[in-house]
Amino acid sequence: MVAFQGRRLTVRRRGEVSLRARHNILWPLLLAPGTVWLALLFVVPLYVVLAIVFGGIDPVFRTPLPVWNPVHWNTAQFTDVFSHIVGSDGFFGPALLRTAVFVLLASMLCLLIAYPVAYYTARLAGPHRKILLALLVAPFWISYMMRMLAWVNLLQTNGLVNKTLSVGGLFSVHTDWLNGRSVVVVLGLVYGYVPYMILPLYAGLDRLPPHALEAARDLGAGPFQTFRRVTLPLSRPVIIASVLLTCLPMLGDYFTSDLLSGSPETSMVGNLINNSVLTPGQTGQAGAFVLLVAVVALVPMLFYVRSARREGLAS
Repeated sequence: MVAFQGRRLTVRRRGEVSLRARHNILWPLLLAPGTVWLALLFVVPLYVVLAIVFGGIDPVFRTPLPVWNPVHWNTAQFTDVFSHIVGSDGFFGPALLRTAVFVLLASMLCLLIAYPVAYYTARLAGPHRKILLALLVAPFWISYMMRMLAWVNLLQTNGLVNKTLSVGGLFSVHTDWLNGRSVVVVLGLVYGYVPYMILPLYAGLDRLPPHALEAARDLGAGPFQTFRRVTLPLSRPVIIASVLLTCLPMLGDYFTSDLLSGSPETSMVGNLINNSVLTPGQTGQAGAFVLLVAVVALVPMLFYVRSARREGLAS
């Protein structure tokens, strides 16, 4: 009897070891496609950018000469860009500061618009939820360029906005909205990127644990107190993630400012990158701006990772 039980224990242990070995092989195999994808579409292009930024320029054709060996990298182009951000020759500084202000304002406005819409769709819509979801997804069926061109038609001197403000011709309104107005660029960013914030917020709010909300109501909390003490704290991680998903693409946006303003007074860092790419001999400068944007974008991403880790430890 003892020998039989010992044999069963040995078989069971062998089965557990075999199962662990399968798991040890399975997870790397599942991770491999994503790793290869990330390497080919992020790591390799990033290294190409670094090779161009720290490389040279052909003196005749004004084309970039990438240097693939880090030992021979030259920081002249990156130093030149950095020296023109601050100081008396800091003509790149206003565009960078303007980008930060535009992105911050647009992200906050997107959050003010998106959170109530997502909350209503996730918690209060009831049988109309599917219809609202279809309407929220509808903007993704139309290209960003077409939506911005629609804004151009609305904001022209003889467009619908001026006609509405003139109250059917009672007042003379000929405001040139497309002539370097920061407000128009910020509102254009809000209009273009607010769908990217609504859907993640909806997904997060829809997954809130119902028992936590029911417990708050059972303890006598009203709707506002339940929202302030339960819903809002539980949705904080998804709020941070949604803001990141919205503001990071805004950092490299150049099309909105070009189409709704076209003025150097509203240019953003994306416009600096685009202009540098189109100018012969300044590809390295464009790469330096890309690296600068990547470093700036890394800060809120690290904040999100830290916040998510803290929420995980707290739960």
